Amino acid sequence: MSPKPTASLFTQAFVHANLYKDSVALMRVAQAMLAMDGVVNATLQMGNPANKEILVEAGLLTTEVSGAGPSDVMVVVQATSSKACTSAIDAAKSQLAGQGKVASGTAQEEIAPRTVGMGLAKLGSANIAQISVPGSYAAAEALKAVKQGLNVFMFSDNVPLTQEVAIKTEAAKRGVLVMGPDCGTAIIGGVPLGFANNVRKGNIGLVAASGTGLQEVTTQIHRMGGGVSHAIGTGGRDVYADVGGITMLQGIELLARDADTKVIAIVSKPPAPEVTVKVMSALARAGKAAVVLFLGSDLKSADKNIRTVQTMVDCAAQAVQLAGIRLPLRSRGNVSVADKGVYPIPSKPRFQKTQTYLRALYSGGTYCSEAQTIWAKSDLAVWSNIPVNKAFALQNPKRESFEHTALDLGDDDFTVGKPHPMIDQGARIERLLREAADPTVRVILLDVVIGWGAHADPASELATAISQAKKIAAKSKRHLAMIGFVCGTDLDPQGFAAQEKKLRAAGMVLAPNSASAAWLAGEWLK
Repeated sequence: MSPKPTASLFTQAFVHANLYKDSVALMRVAQAMLAMDGVVNATLQMGNPANKEILVEAGLLTTEVSGAGPSDVMVVVQATSSKACTSAIDAAKSQLAGQGKVASGTAQEEIAPRTVGMGLAKLGSANIAQISVPGSYAAAEALKAVKQGLNVFMFSDNVPLTQEVAIKTEAAKRGVLVMGPDCGTAIIGGVPLGFANNVRKGNIGLVAASGTGLQEVTTQIHRMGGGVSHAIGTGGRDVYADVGGITMLQGIELLARDADTKVIAIVSKPPAPEVTVKVMSALARAGKAAVVLFLGSDLKSADKNIRTVQTMVDCAAQAVQLAGIRLPLRSRGNVSVADKGVYPIPSKPRFQKTQTYLRALYSGGTYCSEAQTIWAKSDLAVWSNIPVNKAFALQNPKRESFEHTALDLGDDDFTVGKPHPMIDQGARIERLLREAADPTVRVILLDVVIGWGAHADPASELATAISQAKKIAAKSKRHLAMIGFVCGTDLDPQGFAAQEKKLRAAGMVLAPNSASAAWLAGEWLK
């Protein structure tokens, strides 16, 4: 096919017929393509109607892929030259062909399982099925797994709410869990699923309707000396009134019966009122010490066994203390806001009078929401693409920021046709440099998430971008405050200490947790 120049970029595309790959596998191929010289955009999607709509919105649905079927992989790349396009396309073809080959070398070729039933026949002791297929197929596959007595970890998104209710209702009848859909994180018996971190095993069990929230709390528990028995993700919609908290309630019941779990922690945005009542009642019946974080809620509990908190680090601190670990004073109470001695606050540099605004560029939505609740307590009005206060909804978050702005760059607004920013940081770095050039910006805040599934070395890429951002500001004689935090542990493959070292060397001020980073950013705006 011949390349097509589009706004000074060249575009090429092709279809790999009759090859199914889940979204994570396709993201990995796209990430490898984006790392090649001259490649600006690269996307791989299954050829179903929903994914074609995504490509249309991104301006990437070419004639070459428009006829792809649901069982075909669509590959589209944009680059600065025809040669770069061709190289990326060739690399994608090679990777997809290699991944699609059947293992051989024996007298009889072994056929890889192609269905849940085939997988269960091969691994008879399995009790969890991980579903990561396009949303239009996910519900059917999950239901098959449930009917075969399997728990389900459903990474897939874009599953209709009615289908989620039907699957979870059936699962509850059969006594199995459905984690998801759109469940990004879980740790079951020490085994990480999806985006998860390496944490020590222990006696704290968690149920969460938030992926990044689960990562932040479990890593903080680990860093405070505690450990995790199980961390059950539910998917964000589980706490909607329509779903009724089916998985969250099942999770609480399972942890209540689990002999290895001494403390139960709940992490979620505020559930529907009727679901809140069910959750609190289930915790009371469990009879174990519990910590509840309904982010942005002022919920209080009359039950002496249940503590309520308002930040993720406080959720971890309370859980660890209830588990019997004595913490140093700085880790007690509302450490994220009230205890200003958690870490030394750097002296404020002299900003120019024009520099008045904050720009927070998050890869995790829960971090973005938590920060907004902290800033609201200081009467700091912050605009967002996922606003806690709906009055501060950005009209066009992809194009511009407005006054104080906090973005969730992992939201669908920014991931159309592109990998998640935890995997590929290209879009976030591009936005970082754009914000650095704005003469009204004083503080830029970033999260850095490591662990399984995340970028292999996010700090190295961000360190280069941070240095470049500071140089952009310095050309106009401006100082740019860069604040961040790392969500991870010393056991993660990227190395927690190594990631922090690289970021500090680039000039980033690091806080010990997400809430403290938000609080410090607010302090530097005063």
